Amino acid sequence: MALQTFSFSQIVSNIATAMQASATAALNFTKGSVFLAISQATAGVVLWLQAIILQLLTLTRAATSVGSDLDSWMADFGLTRLAASYATGQVTFSRFTPTQQAVVPINAAVQTSDGTQRFFVTIDPTNSAYNAGLGGYVIAAGVSSVNVPVQAVNAGSGGNVLAGSIAVIATAIPGVDTVTNASAYQNGVDAETDLAFRIRFVLYLASLSKGTGTAIGYAVTNVQQGLAYTITENYNYAGAYQPGYFYVVVDDFTGYPSASLLTNVGNAVEATRGLTISYGVFAPAVVTANVGLTITSAAGYTHSAVVAAVATALTNFINALPLGTGLPYTQISSIVYGVPGVINASSILLNGGTSDLTANQKQKLLAGTMTIA
Repeated sequence: MALQTFSFSQIVSNIATAMQASATAALNFTKGSVFLAISQATAGVVLWLQAIILQLLTLTRAATSVGSDLDSWMADFGLTRLAASYATGQVTFSRFTPTQQAVVPINAAVQTSDGTQRFFVTIDPTNSAYNAGLGGYVIAAGVSSVNVPVQAVNAGSGGNVLAGSIAVIATAIPGVDTVTNASAYQNGVDAETDLAFRIRFVLYLASLSKGTGTAIGYAVTNVQQGLAYTITENYNYAGAYQPGYFYVVVDDFTGYPSASLLTNVGNAVEATRGLTISYGVFAPAVVTANVGLTITSAAGYTHSAVVAAVATALTNFINALPLGTGLPYTQISSIVYGVPGVINASSILLNGGTSDLTANQKQKLLAGTMTIA
């Protein structure tokens, strides 16, 4: 039941009404009178107590607690807020004169052109250019460039940058002249919001002591933020009917989740699955969406800038599609016409045709080549 509250003037009026009702003679409550002063002083204390009660009520419920108070409330159930994740991606280090061998060291720093976002080179033993003995990635003599992984220095969505944004080498690297990122970064996520934390708490309660699909889904989303997943029951990954088996396809919206992420998801599923039920955890199968079209720019717009904006809008839309979601052919037009400066779009092709691009539960669409004239 909602708590009834009163304003300062209402409290004073209620005190005056109660005193007048109990007195045998009329009392003086005019401005400057003793009774008015006593009533106002009492009302001030009552208003303060009312504020304390209201604050206490907000702290005793997850629905009204915020920030650190919500964290302490959830801690009683063993839940913690999901931390922000770091944006990651690939950059290309290049040089003008490839006569000598060069090494891009681990932890070398790069940053965006405006200096607002900084990244550092990380270790990837699967990269053929990585050399543990030299402590970095080797650009052999005669080779002009190398692709290496980087991670944002600061966690959160601020590390999500557009393609070509990273252009400054902040750590001097002998024999290396330029750096750029061919693709946008989209996997940086801010710390879990209060609303998302409350929603996850409801899922947590629904998952207790259950090996249901909801419980499995909760276990997956509890690994880290920014995950999409699908669960397929009673069929193996190859599509054959297999009762008592399920598989999970998980993605961090890159299309290529790391081996460590797949391991962590597998551990979470293992702790939740029912006894004797077997399962598998897989990365998505990437389906590339190549788009070609011709646009007409409005007067007053630079055509090359409009082309770049269309390519960015299409890339961002396609890459944000969740697992198992296809791309309708007609959707391309609506995205293109939503870009300022576009007055006409023609010769639209999706993977060389005019059909919708479908995706099953194992597939994730990623933007490929954008051929825009």
